[in-house]
Amino acid sequence: MRIRIRYIAVIWMALGSSACANFSAGNLFSHYSEQNRKMYRAVKQGDYQKASEELPDGIGGKILDNMEKGRVYFLNKDVPESQSFLEQSDQAVRRQQDQAIISISREASSAGSLLANDNLREYVPADYELGFLHLYLALSYVYKNQLEDALVELRRANQVQEKARNQREDELLKERDRLKQEGIQPNLGGLMARYPSTGSTLQSIQNGYLFYLSGLLYEASGDLNDAYVDYRRALAVAPENTSVAQSTLRCAQKLGMDQDLVSLRKKYGHLQRLGQNQGRIIMIQEQGIVDQLKGWQLSLPIYDSLGRMNLYSLALPYYSAYQPSDALPVMLDGVTVAGQRLVDTNLMARKQLNERIKSIVFRQILRLTLKNALRKETTKDDNNGAEVANLVLNVWNTLTEQPDTRSWITLPGTVFSATKIVSAGEQTLSVGQQSYTFNVPAQGTTFVWLSRQGENAVIWHKQLGRL
Repeated sequence: MRIRIRYIAVIWMALGSSACANFSAGNLFSHYSEQNRKMYRAVKQGDYQKASEELPDGIGGKILDNMEKGRVYFLNKDVPESQSFLEQSDQAVRRQQDQAIISISREASSAGSLLANDNLREYVPADYELGFLHLYLALSYVYKNQLEDALVELRRANQVQEKARNQREDELLKERDRLKQEGIQPNLGGLMARYPSTGSTLQSIQNGYLFYLSGLLYEASGDLNDAYVDYRRALAVAPENTSVAQSTLRCAQKLGMDQDLVSLRKKYGHLQRLGQNQGRIIMIQEQGIVDQLKGWQLSLPIYDSLGRMNLYSLALPYYSAYQPSDALPVMLDGVTVAGQRLVDTNLMARKQLNERIKSIVFRQILRLTLKNALRKETTKDDNNGAEVANLVLNVWNTLTEQPDTRSWITLPGTVFSATKIVSAGEQTLSVGQQSYTFNVPAQGTTFVWLSRQGENAVIWHKQLGRL
């Protein structure tokens, strides 16, 4: 009994120090994807009201929970509430990035995670998630016709992603050094050979959606130089996207970029010009929902400082096999409009996981090694209680060793764009069983945004003037 009390007391002292992070029974004995399955299913089916009723509270922390809330409320057409949650997430990200990489609060949460699982650690958002955070803040300003504020958010998107990338690289080096100091030598080569992987294409690294929206808003504000820069970046990510190519051609022609125009026209043809009584529709179509992380169990041999091999069971997050989807057709006044891919969020999520999986493995190996050391220390003075202590430890490890499946799971799976020149006047967009009517002014450009999941879709439009 004395051994069990001592062991349990050590556990709860460490866990108590992480209470300010994500300490809860759910995070202790389950993982993020499992705890949010009802909310995820509701978004996937297009039931945005149901999803808003199932939103997480205290599961992913201030950054991730508010990201999910902001996205779901945006889909549920409650833009003020959405913006409020996204701003709270942004403020939490600012505080996190302003901290030292190793701070007292992070050490406290790490202490608890070393006796349970990574779900007790403070959530550090992926680079692509930070890009989407500012993209949706920008869209909330576009929705309210505040284009200057939208541009501020889009400028910030690249800054926060770069800062996050640098911090992640520094933390990986520190975690690797800590393992060396403990004399732990994991065989990562064998692990990475078996681990599900993704390619390194530009689409899995950079967000063409972010670049294209930024280019459109810069052009609408008259800032052609910045618009052209972002159009070119979007075209590099999505070189087969006709909508992006047309916008790049349009901007290059306005700027008198004769040399660029020659190469652009050679590949994409000439710019489609508006007739006197015609207008342009530029449509962004979000489709589906990004995949959730799952749990993957495997054994890994680990050698200690004396060269002794121990076989540990790891619980790691992974993404299952994935096949990209084509754009679902929409009807514009009875004519099919097929979009072309701007970004595949699933590729970005998989690439990000591949970049941080070594860090996840390092922490889990350190946790399992320390748990084993604690077991030995707890039982060494009392052989009679060793069996009971071992049983307590094994049950604890089995219940608490959960994969860290945290990610922004309400993001769209894929995003497409399309450009259509139409006669000025009233237009009707049909998406599944839904219809949306809007006006296109002569010589003007109308931006149409839609997000469709399951049998439902959210649609709105804004006028961008004469582009």
